[in-house]
Amino acid sequence: MDTFADGPAGDTQTAHARLFAPLRLGGELSLSNRLAVAPMTRVSATADGLATAQMAAYYEAFAAGGFGLVITEGIYTDKAHSQGYLFQPGLADEAQRDAWRTVVDRVHAQGGRIVAQLMHAGALSQGNPYRSDTKGPSAVLPKGQQMAFYRGDGPYRMPEAMSGDDIAKAVDGFAQAARRAQDAGFDGVEVHGANGYLLDQFLTAHTNLRQDRYGGTLENRLRLTVEVIQAVRRATSEGFAVGVRSSQGKVNDFTHKWEGGEADAARIYGTLGALPIDYLHTTEFEAWRPAFGEHGPSLAALARRHGSVPVLANGSLHEAVQADGVMARQDADFVSLGRGALTHPDWPARLRAGAGHETFDRGLLAPIADLANAARHRADASS
Repeated sequence: MDTFADGPAGDTQTAHARLFAPLRLGGELSLSNRLAVAPMTRVSATADGLATAQMAAYYEAFAAGGFGLVITEGIYTDKAHSQGYLFQPGLADEAQRDAWRTVVDRVHAQGGRIVAQLMHAGALSQGNPYRSDTKGPSAVLPKGQQMAFYRGDGPYRMPEAMSGDDIAKAVDGFAQAARRAQDAGFDGVEVHGANGYLLDQFLTAHTNLRQDRYGGTLENRLRLTVEVIQAVRRATSEGFAVGVRSSQGKVNDFTHKWEGGEADAARIYGTLGALPIDYLHTTEFEAWRPAFGEHGPSLAALARRHGSVPVLANGSLHEAVQADGVMARQDADFVSLGRGALTHPDWPARLRAGAGHETFDRGLLAPIADLANAARHRADASS
């Protein structure tokens, strides 16, 4: 077991006080601290996409453990081609909306705030009961293999290039899902523009070979993300928070980098930051590392420099010294934890107390990264 910091609990609290400072996002979303739970796919909904009592307890535990903000796993937005994984939750109809209300209420009862991450898998869909085919920007076979711990097997399917009508329906799906999220009581939504899913597929030159207004230049490849954000903002009230997640790496192409380097980052974040959003959420394997090469600013720092909105940094920040470091350098305004939150849902409370923390146990996500497997694994480990 490692400790969060040297010295007694009082010294720990003082050293990391900036992580516990309050933060306001947009007009109405006030967070009690700078610690958020990162979105993590848990494939634990019902077969028809309903959030469950087990999911409510899972999300509630993070709020009870002291996280100021909880961001849900990626939620599919329509009953066409958005679903990525079997047993993924949705916000594609009223029944799915209503199922989320219990989750939201339990997080709020613990003093936390909760944001729904809206996701369209595009060409990376590996489990969708609504459709047997996949669609993306172009008919380009995705790199890599489907993820077994999300019930995938073998190579990805060849996607069909989306028509103009397909694109319009995808944009509307995000907007309608955002409206349902607000109706369910969520404090905001996060548009998933990262990790190789649909919006990132459009942004990426080698997966977007289109010759229309959505392809070619960086501005054209970013157009779908812009249209989705604008549609989401129109569909929700002014005080409802809207964030965007951004990355270079992808679930099927981990080391991908933007070919234009810092110049691309400046254009991407300058464009996104000028939109009616309340935060940018950047994710890299190690958030503090230079985004390009061996030297230079991190991706979070570039987003903060060019984006003009608060930045949430994600990537191996479960060590408090790293989480605090990105804040101290003013690379980000708040941080999100994935592995650290899975290991200790009460990570913030433990940090306040100066308690130790365990190393992340990958058995929590194997063979299937669902909540039932995690519960069995913890029971086996404690027996």
